[in-house]
Parts: sequence; structure tokens; C-alpha cells
Amino acid sequence: MSAPAFLAIGHVTLDRSGADAEPGGAALYAAVTAHRLGASAGILTSHAEDFPLDRLPPQIEVVSVPSRRTTTIARGADPAGAWTLGCEALASPITPADVPEDWLDAPLVLLAPVMNELDPRVAAVFPDATLAAAAQGWLRGRAPDGRVVPTGWASAAVILSRIQALFLGGRDVDVAAPATVEWYQRVPVGVITAGRLGALLFVNGERYEVPPYPAREVSPTGAGAVFAAAFLLHYERDGDPWDAAAAGACAAALSVEGPGLSAIPDAARLEAALAAYRETLGRAP
Repeated sequence: MSAPAFLAIGHVTLDRSGADAEPGGAALYAAVTAHRLGASAGILTSHAEDFPLDRLPPQIEVVSVPSRRTTTIARGADPAGAWTLGCEALASPITPADVPEDWLDAPLVLLAPVMNELDPRVAAVFPDATLAAAAQGWLRGRAPDGRVVPTGWASAAVILSRIQALFLGGRDVDVAAPATVEWYQRVPVGVITAGRLGALLFVNGERYEVPPYPAREVSPTGAGAVFAAAFLLHYERDGDPWDAAAAGACAAALSVEGPGLSAIPDAARLEAALAAYRETLGRAP
């Protein structure tokens, strides 16, 4: 089994909204994005038998750590209408020993935890990869009643010393907080996504605004992971962080125009959106 060109590591999930459940998780959204953009993709994850693997593109290789449970995320709103998140179950953790030997030379690796399930030492087993982190799962804890609550990033020093790119969402961080500023000063490139407001791109610690690409939002789930995957593939190919950010912005916007994984764009749809985006701006972001 040869290494995929793009490897995502983290829990796949069952995302519940009312009685319905859809496959989710940042690693899944990122891998599906890579696949639709033409890269071979793999996922290292953990789940129980109730996870619907048959709903994934068959070309995506999946290596699963055995588990009695699948990480299950409940999404809803409180009486005031504020967005809420709960974690009903957690799959098994993922450790360095779980990485298949044939995947150790994967060229592009995205660490994408959901709920602190990823041992930070996994970052050390890919010394030659372009390594990135969609790190929101290290900033989330689980309260006794199952609510997902903010938590400190205990493994930040370990992860930031290894990665080349950092991705977080505006809901997960205070952009002006000293800790956040320091994180983005310690990596070559990084992005904080902000949905319909666009994103902030960091290049060697300097901050730039990335305008949004207009979208008719149906579901924002997974958009941050879609942004990360599209950014990484374009940055790996061309080495231009501004054009990679444009690709990420367009891919993420297109992905929210349908439920679940359905609207993640293929390469042709993304290139058409990028052409329109560049024409509107008259320049790269």
C-alpha cells in the first residue's frame, strides 16, 4: 500500500441534527476535497461499525483504529437561538503506532483532530512531509454533560515546532489574543477562517485579509477543512500563499452551498470560481 499524496488524520464522525446523522469530521472533509481536486487521498481514523464507510468515495483509502464507538457530534441551538455543539460519544485515540508503515512517506499530511483524540507525537513520524494542522480539535474539551467547551491547547509547543501551516476557525480563537498571535508567528503560513467574512492569512507572521467568495449558504459544516485542503494542495504545487488562500476561500464557499459533503467542488468547478474571484479582485488577495 503506497502512501497517498494527501493524508488526513483525525476522527471521522457522525454529525447529528435532530434524528438525522451524516458522516463528518475535519479529516473526512479534507480528504474528500483532496480527492475531488485530483489528488490521491487517505484517512487515518477511528470509528465503530456504525460509521457508513460506503458513503465515502471508494478511491479514498481509509485505515481505521478499532473502536467500540464512533465520535458523535450533536449540533443544535439553545432557546436564544445560539449555535450549540455536544459530543455524545468518542472513538479510540490515534497514536504514532497506528500510522501504517507504508504511509510514513506521505508528502502532504493534515493533522485534523475533532476532540483531542490525536496524540501530538504523531507529528514526529512524518519528518519529510509538508505537515499542517487544522487544530480546532485541540482547543475543545468535553464537559460532564457532553457539551463541547473551549480548552487550552496543551500540545501547542509540540505541534507548532513541527508544522508548516496552521488552520483555525474564528469561532475557536480570539484573533487578538497574545497566544493566538504567537502561534501564527511560529509557523511559515497559516489561516484563520471566518465564514462569510472571509479569512485572515498569515505569512511569516504578517497578517493579510482574504476577501470572501460569495456563496448561498446551506450548511457551513466542514468549510474550514475544505479551505485547508484546497490551500495546501495549491500551496504545495505553486508555492504562492496568496493564490493558495484564494483557492481555499473559493473551495470553502462552494462547499457550503449544499448539505454535508455534496457541494465540495471538483477541480474544474474550483478553477472557474477562482477565475471569477481573481477578476473581481483584480489581483490575488
